[in-house]
Amino acid sequence: MGGIIWLASYPKSGNTWMRSFLHNFILNKPESVHINELAQFTYGDSQKYWYERAAGGSLTDLTPEQLMRLTPKAQRLMTSSRRDSVFVKTHNKMVANWGVPFITAEETVGAIFMVRNPLDVVISLAHHFGYSLDEAIDFMNNPKAETPEDEHKIPQVYGTWSDHAASWEKFNPVHLHTVRYEDMLLKPAKTFGSVGKFLKLPIKKNRLIKAIKQSSFKVLQAQEKRDGFVEGSDKSQSFFRSGKAGQWKSALNDKQVTRIVDAHYDQMKKHGYLPK
Repeated sequence: MGGIIWLASYPKSGNTWMRSFLHNFILNKPESVHINELAQFTYGDSQKYWYERAAGGSLTDLTPEQLMRLTPKAQRLMTSSRRDSVFVKTHNKMVANWGVPFITAEETVGAIFMVRNPLDVVISLAHHFGYSLDEAIDFMNNPKAETPEDEHKIPQVYGTWSDHAASWEKFNPVHLHTVRYEDMLLKPAKTFGSVGKFLKLPIKKNRLIKAIKQSSFKVLQAQEKRDGFVEGSDKSQSFFRSGKAGQWKSALNDKQVTRIVDAHYDQMKKHGYLPK
């Protein structure tokens, strides 16, 4: 048994794309892995399945605190399900509720943190949640931002975009690898290659390029169009909408840009996202 390698990001920042790349690269199949098979390879920390196993039955009668206290056991079940380390997707801020961390240190061996320009995140966020752009900015600037429990997932806690990014900076830097969404787009071989090196995987150029092509936005978009995506939102027509960088320049007005920059200036500067 290994431990959890977290695939962490604020929503709509490249997490599913990274999962697809890792799935294709590690399994090295002749054809691209289908997006609806990703959950078999990378778990989600909010999936009720693990909490139901930890509880030994239904979660219906549990309070939010009782549910949260199942987190260490649920994550222990994740690690024990694989002989080697397991990738687990999370959109949660790296904090604790009722004194229980969302990230169980004893079950953790590393993390890949994906970050994306909030000026573009807000556009994807609006489409995903069915918000207007101003509502999406309100959400991204809200310290108490979270998504509620639903049929398949427990609540997820985000905080503001900046709070989320800053929280993951507290992760042990020796075991943390940060990736910018924009570099995944513009420098895929270098960026995904660095992910492989961080994971101490043997990097063969042909295999790397193959996995990048198999997990390209075009491929993922085509799979969703043909077969749908089980992780898609009922508020949006498509999960893989555009996959581009810099759309904010034509989509946001000056007031909206100012609201985002004023709220997230320090983190935007740190990651090279301030408008030029």
